[in-house]
Amino acid sequence: MARKSLIAKENHRKTSIKRYNQGRLWLKQQIQRSSSYKTRVQLQGLLQEFPRDSSPTRLTRRCSVTGRPKAVYRQFGMSRHLVRELAHNGMLPGVRKASW
Repeated sequence: MARKSLIAKENHRKTSIKRYNQGRLWLKQQIQRSSSYKTRVQLQGLLQEFPRDSSPTRLTRRCSVTGRPKAVYRQFGMSRHLVRELAHNGMLPGVRKASW
């Protein structure tokens, strides 16, 4: 189980991403559309004034049950440990043990 402070920090990042998403997207579009170097540098300076945690790349995918940051299956939103355990118990519909 991950520390509660790390899970809380991740939740804070999610909320700040939602909060600043529109502004970041607008600035990025303006940077791509601008033809002069001066305006591009000014817009990039404005983009750098946003909080670091508002960038979507700082968000890590975590297990929804344990909060584990590594080996998380996107399809289930859980870590490999939980997927294996639940699959063996037959609690994940449509998942079967492989045999060939």
